[in-house]
Amino acid sequence: CHLSKMISQYIVLKETDKILMVLRPYQYYAVEELINRAKETNKNGYIWHTTGSGKTLTSFKASQILTNLPEVYKVVFVVDRRDLDYQTTKEFNSFSEGSIDGTDNTKALVKQLNDNTKLIVTTIQKLNNAITKQRYEERMKDLKDKKMVFIFDECHRNQFGETHKRIKKFFPNTQMFGFTGTPIFADNAIGNRTTDLFGECLHKYVITDAIRDGNVLKFSIEYVGKYKRKESKNEIDIEVEDIDKKELMESDKRITKIIDYIITNHNKKTHSREFTAILCVSSVDMLIKYYDILLEKKAKGEHNLNLATIFTYGINEDDKEANGYISDDLEILEKDVREKGIDYHSREKLEEYIKDYNKNFDTNFTTKDSKSFYNYYRDIAKKVKNKQVDLLVVVNMFLTGFDSKPLNTLYVDKNLRYHGLIQSFSRTNRILNDQKSNGNIVCFRNLKKATDQAIALYANKDAQEVIFMKTYEEYVKEFNKLVKDLRSITPTIESVDELPSEIEWLQFVKAFRELIRMKNVLQVFADFSYKDLDIKEQEFEDFKSKYLDIYDRVRIETDKEKVSILDDVDFELELIHRDEVNVAYILNLLIKMKNSKPEAQEKIRKTISDLLSNQPQLRSKKELIEQFIEENLPQIDDSAMINNEFDQFWDKEKVKAFNEMCNELNLQPKKIQNIIGDYLFTERKPLGDEIVDALKEKPKILQRRSVIERVTKKILDFIEIFIEEI
Repeated sequence: CHLSKMISQYIVLKETDKILMVLRPYQYYAVEELINRAKETNKNGYIWHTTGSGKTLTSFKASQILTNLPEVYKVVFVVDRRDLDYQTTKEFNSFSEGSIDGTDNTKALVKQLNDNTKLIVTTIQKLNNAITKQRYEERMKDLKDKKMVFIFDECHRNQFGETHKRIKKFFPNTQMFGFTGTPIFADNAIGNRTTDLFGECLHKYVITDAIRDGNVLKFSIEYVGKYKRKESKNEIDIEVEDIDKKELMESDKRITKIIDYIITNHNKKTHSREFTAILCVSSVDMLIKYYDILLEKKAKGEHNLNLATIFTYGINEDDKEANGYISDDLEILEKDVREKGIDYHSREKLEEYIKDYNKNFDTNFTTKDSKSFYNYYRDIAKKVKNKQVDLLVVVNMFLTGFDSKPLNTLYVDKNLRYHGLIQSFSRTNRILNDQKSNGNIVCFRNLKKATDQAIALYANKDAQEVIFMKTYEEYVKEFNKLVKDLRSITPTIESVDELPSEIEWLQFVKAFRELIRMKNVLQVFADFSYKDLDIKEQEFEDFKSKYLDIYDRVRIETDKEKVSILDDVDFELELIHRDEVNVAYILNLLIKMKNSKPEAQEKIRKTISDLLSNQPQLRSKKELIEQFIEENLPQIDDSAMINNEFDQFWDKEKVKAFNEMCNELNLQPKKIQNIIGDYLFTERKPLGDEIVDALKEKPKILQRRSVIERVTKKILDFIEIFIEEI
């Protein structure tokens, strides 16, 4: 019965990726509890699922099943930020194409409440307008006695209390369900508690559960300041403890030191900008100081980070995050401007920063038009997710509700507490790939006590080991133990070539893979140095080359009849991708080599050889690049012509390889060109029928599978060598 229910009700087709998603156990049980509550009672309830655990999918599936209940007239999914009205609609529609028609204004919402739309996504502000504005009263009155179910995203929003009362009064036959990653308890409440609004918790999945299950990452927290040990690189002489003096905390000297620290360590924290970062500060005035210094240093050539910022510009803006309340709600901007007026200085500064952003990204946003400002907000979100922004500087915005898998680092120069702290830290711990081993939190204030209190509230007082990474020193010990394990299998580089069989190869691959994983963790620490390790950097790189040699051997030998025990081993090559080393980088080295003296040329040639051996993204091109260096480079007198000569060489080799592939495999060239074009556009592997259709002679049924696999591999290898961006 359970299996049939999972297949029939708890599998979702995600339209955008064309994949089937099955709900995880905790998501299934949460939905079941919510549905049973709706079927059997009129009571409310809330689901406590930690940030990053997939609340959107859970709430979507609950909403979808609720719409099938005959007694339910409408299901209304309510969000509290305008950006999520668009974002949630898009995500819901990705789970089921056209399932939701997002409401753009209150009039459209009232229309949907009266037509046959079963599932509606709207904002709490529009919902409030619909039930309070006199002009909608006539159309809304017939809905008062209907069975309505409201599902609230992040139901702890601090402006929610009054609207909650109005909804209850207007719809007496309503049920309300809330989803939250950080409920409000007595310890951190300055208004309504979650239980005051929704009653009991129906299902709980806390941060420790999510980390243990591998659904989110641990946090690595570094406190940067004088109380760190003196020999640490984190010692940058920043006063952090027992500071009351506002002028000291906001001094240009202190801010400059913090910025210098960020510039120095940013590549290490983000794996050479494979990931992105947010810097959150305590006020708009502080943000302006930070951003001006960052721009000044960029103009001087002290860094080349792509920057962005956004903030509200109302007068006397309070900094509430010390109590745990953080909101990136764009409605606050309108409220501040309406009630308090505009802080013209901060608005002018933001306009100045937006002009800089427009110049960098070829956009045309402004604060002078509210729609343009909202679009600016959304464009920043998009560019952070696409890794086009290296460092986003904020006060409150983007610290809640914003999910970006490539975001891995949060620099903190503000006081955070309770759910505000957990929400902010949780921007960094979304799972992406093996290279992203944890979320990095770098605190320039002493938030140790506040962090302990937040963890005790939202997990338990003994949860530190589950949620936080170990110290640098502990990881060094673990790394050196792994080095010892590796040497027990292969004492030297040369001994890798002497391994007698695939059994020993497998032992080496697994041992070195563990070493790569641990080095990936170590490298994000500011204190990282090879001096602390029991292996020299060159020796590590040489072992890496041997590791990749074995990978190449396994990958290339596809036509062998014998099954290798290494066939199913995940070499996790993404762990090895570090710096932006590609063909263009190699060509620049060749230009440099051509213009160097003979003694320097040999050194550059050795560097190129090492890169071609140790960089996974270049190994498939190694043979051709070396051929160009040996045969073509000596004939080029002018180094400025190297790029053009290489392009001609590459195009010639590409045509030659393409024709050889088509002849060898008996393929129709035009159809193969179409298959390659489709792959580059969709990143979808060719379908079996497409491969068969491209063959000049159709294979027999029993040969079909092996032929398709062989041809597909040859096509993908061709793309990897000649076409893919690297």
